[in-house]
Amino acid sequence: MTTVAVNGVDLGIESFGEDDAPLVLLVGGTTMLSWPDALCERLADGGRRVVRYDLRDSGESTTADPEEPAYTLRDLAADAAALVEELGGGPALLAGVGVGGMVAQVAVLDHPHAFSALTLVGTRAVAPGPPDDDLPDHDQTAIGRLFARSMPRWDDREAVAEFVADGAAILGDDPVAARATAARVWDRAPGTTPSVQMANQMGLVFSRLDCTPRWRERLPEIAVPALVVHGRRNRFFAFGNGEAIAREIPGARLLVLEEVATAIPDAATREVAEAMLALGQGVAVRDRSPR
Repeated sequence: MTTVAVNGVDLGIESFGEDDAPLVLLVGGTTMLSWPDALCERLADGGRRVVRYDLRDSGESTTADPEEPAYTLRDLAADAAALVEELGGGPALLAGVGVGGMVAQVAVLDHPHAFSALTLVGTRAVAPGPPDDDLPDHDQTAIGRLFARSMPRWDDREAVAEFVADGAAILGDDPVAARATAARVWDRAPGTTPSVQMANQMGLVFSRLDCTPRWRERLPEIAVPALVVHGRRNRFFAFGNGEAIAREIPGARLLVLEEVATAIPDAATREVAEAMLALGQGVAVRDRSPR
């Protein structure tokens, strides 16, 4: 792991594969650990240089004040394009997961020269907050349970890991895997103040981020090959959000992970990696959307 300076900030990155291989850039959602090690390794074994990175105010990237971010969604999108230029090897296949998928959509729209393909995992085409009338909202029962819990002591690594594991179980994800990842995220956070830890563990900075103007209406402008990956059981960004993105990006393919909720489990990494590698090679990805 190292950091790369772009746009006046340092972004924490980790690389897999050969430096001269085609670049796959993975946007953290919010930290790079949203992308499983196993998926990164499979992509690298497929002949790609894989770089996953932390968004601002998370992981080893520049952390200032997550409660009052002095940047916008457009700045995060510009970071992705600048990172491709700094790393070399562009244009890159760009992939975003969760809120990182919002960054990825805007990055491809605002900086099309930097990217050759797009993968979006478990995300939606509108900013945090109330969704459009034709899009499903969060599962309100699950969200109610999530936010009814008392916050942990953020200076207690085990308490934070247990808190995240409990949240994963509410969302239908593997609590054991979530606990292990949360401990790694805690170890990489620059401090144990509540705002910093919540930014790393829960991505709450996005609730305070300026995400205007809207970008959903611009999705038909995306001209690169696109893959949309969505878990059928996603309770946070419900499945209909993935369906909408796949409809609205010309030629996009929808890969449905039938037994998956929010996080990408190791059991799904082979299928996701194969689809991403095929996309990067310009090979048609089989459309798995229901007929």
